[in-house]
Amino acid sequence: MKLSGSYQINLEKQKVWNALNDPEILRKSIPGCESFEKKSDTEFTATAKNKIGPFNASFTGDIELKDIDAPNSYTIQGSGNSAVGFASGKAKVKLEDIEGRTKLIYEVEANVGGKIAQVGSRLIDMTAKKMADIFFGKFSELISPKDQPKQEKENKKTVLENKIKIKSNNKITIYISVIILLGIAIYLIS
Repeated sequence: MKLSGSYQINLEKQKVWNALNDPEILRKSIPGCESFEKKSDTEFTATAKNKIGPFNASFTGDIELKDIDAPNSYTIQGSGNSAVGFASGKAKVKLEDIEGRTKLIYEVEANVGGKIAQVGSRLIDMTAKKMADIFFGKFSELISPKDQPKQEKENKKTVLENKIKIKSNNKITIYISVIILLGIAIYLIS
């Protein structure tokens, strides 16, 4: 599966970059995240639980940051396992400075297997999009300054661009959900 998109965040690029590398902010932003631990500056372990179709999937996985060009971009590579299947993939995350605001652009490539791969691709695609929207909405809310008026905070949550391009072959994929669950910086995630 391939998924890409972008989000506008009304903060300067360095602050967004710092937040994308903060395990506590990521833990609070990832839907269903039960733990998100930093093993080193570039390695993390995460556990997240979500309902995907008929499955209650609890994934545990490792995440590694690669191709780091602070505060502009990095690649998140990860894999996770669950009783209902496995997932692996990578997400390229890029930050662009636009007049004091930041455009976060992501591209994700993912693969899944096991029972979870039997869920219909339409359901997986809808779940992935929903999780990305939840992640970036919560992420923006958490990193927004607390003393700004409510309307400005609402604007920070507004998604200016959310284009999803999904390509799937005979195998159904769900890794975008795992990447978001595991922190792709994300989502990070494109």
